[in-house]
Formats: sequence, C-alpha cells, structure tokens
Amino acid sequence: MSRRPGNPTRRLSDGGSLPSGGSVQSKSRSSPLLSIGLVVVGAILLIVYCYSGSGRRISRKEAFSKLEGTGSCTVEVQRAIPILKKTYGNGMHKVLHVGPDTCSVVLKLLKQEETEAWGVEPYDLDDVDAKCKSFVRRGFVRAADIKFPLPYRPNSFSLVIISDALDYLTPRYLNKTLPELARVSSGGVVIFSGYPGQNKAKVAELSKFGRSAKFRSSTWWIRYFLQNSLEVNEAASKKFEQALVKRSYKLLCQVFHLKS
Repeated sequence: MSRRPGNPTRRLSDGGSLPSGGSVQSKSRSSPLLSIGLVVVGAILLIVYCYSGSGRRISRKEAFSKLEGTGSCTVEVQRAIPILKKTYGNGMHKVLHVGPDTCSVVLKLLKQEETEAWGVEPYDLDDVDAKCKSFVRRGFVRAADIKFPLPYRPNSFSLVIISDALDYLTPRYLNKTLPELARVSSGGVVIFSGYPGQNKAKVAELSKFGRSAKFRSSTWWIRYFLQNSLEVNEAASKKFEQALVKRSYKLLCQVFHLKS
C-alpha cells in the first residue's frame, strides 16, 4: 500500500523555514497597535515638554495633574483669595492652608496686606522649587499626614483653608481630621471640595491615602456636618456667595464654611 504524500507546507512550518499564517496575521495586527502606542507616548512626552519648557523641572504630581485632570481645588483657592478676603476681612490675618501645592497658596497669601500664612502638604515635598524649599526651611510649610493630629496649638490660626485632601479620606478619618482643623482655627474652616463626577486629577497613587478621590454632593457634606456637630458658618457663606455674584465669578469647586 503506497504512502500518502506529506504536506510540504506543514513540514516547512514545523522546520522553521517559513512563518505560519497565524504568525503573519499576528504581526500584521500588532503592527498598527504598536504604531498607535508610539504616537500616544510621543504625544504625552510632547505635552510634558511643553509644560516644562520654561526650564523648571516638572514634578511627578504636577505632570500627572496636568495630563489627567482639568484643574484642582488648590488652584481655585488661589483664584478665590480676593473673595475670601472680602468675606473674612481681618479674619484672614493668620491663615493655614492644607492641601497639595500648598507653597503656591502660601506665596499668594503672603502677597496680601497684613496676612501671615502657613501650609501643610499632605503628600510629599521632595519635588519642589527653591521658593518652596525656603518656606520649608523657615517652618512656614511642612509635610504632615492629616489623618493624625496637626502639630499646632488650639486657635493657632484665624482661618484654616483646606483643598484637594478631604476627598481622599473615608468618613472614619474625616471624623478625626475635620474636628482637628476646627481645633487649630479661631475664626473658621473653609473647605474646597470637588463636585461629584468631576474630571479631576487622580493623585491617589501619589498620595499617602492610597485610594482614589470620592467627590461628594453638597447634600452629603451638609448631612455629615450635622451628624458630627460641625456648625456651618451661615454668615460667612452668605458673604462669600454675594461676593461671587458681585464679581460674576463661578468656582469650579464646592466651598463650605464652618465655624471653629
């Protein structure tokens, strides 16, 4: 009985002389994906280069924020300083800001007449400019985990402003942090918080909190204040809103005013 001839294509494939059809298809499929990936990486590098074109080295946190987010409540604090000044008047003579990029807020506050300013950075202070390092050396700015007591005496500041930090805390830690902020303030606490669903920078992987931000509604916050005996400063809230309307100013973050 004669033997059936073997399949020459199969023999060549098994011997490694010619690539199989599946291999050819795999390469043709992966090639466009590789090209797309290279384009995306190139675009990201170009954006980072543009932001750092001034010669200043861009930090990991700053680059991440600029690529992934549309802004931050810390930026809103800087923009709202004239509104806060109108609201609190002499109550802003000694201010503590708590939040990322606090050096920029402290610098902005110090430009206001008769205003002293301090800052607490809840993330890291490794990647900062010379001005910020100067603030750190002089004790105006420090890094601290806000889940634990702040290193200040009661009523140390006339006003405490916090941004881009409480959104990363669970209610368990909020129960400790907010009363602590109220403890070190003699004239009130101002909270800048993101709106639910807002496309903001995801800095969780850079933060100490190890979790993504949870943006809560104003209803949630008000209920939380009531449940934890934190009194809303109605007079300050009204003045703040009036100042916003007068200047036709729209904030991108929620703002809450609490009594000390």
